[in-house]
Amino acid sequence: QVQLVESGGGLVRPGGSTTLSCVASGTTFNYYIMGWYRQAPGKPRELVANITPRFLATYAPAVTGRFTITRENNKRTAYLQMNDLKPEDTAVYYCHEEYSRSWGQGIQVTVSA
Repeated sequence: QVQLVESGGGLVRPGGSTTLSCVASGTTFNYYIMGWYRQAPGKPRELVANITPRFLATYAPAVTGRFTITRENNKRTAYLQMNDLKPEDTAVYYCHEEYSRSWGQGIQVTVSA
């Protein structure tokens, strides 16, 4: 069974930065696309970024140029570096493995002064 455990996040001031981590177990991590999604209150869950096993990344327009997704296959870990954070980035962020359609438990990121 695939397990995804997120860490990081919390309260960040506008313009600030933070990094989310997602550690995977129970999967051949280096074979599959990993993604980060987010869900703000009252809104549907949306894709933020994903990255292929060979490190090709794609981003939602709202975060392009501010967020960076990376992965370390030998550590079974995916990261989301978030810079220049804005209040509209406030959401619960979820790690996702596409092959198994598995989700992490979600982690809150709040951007507020």
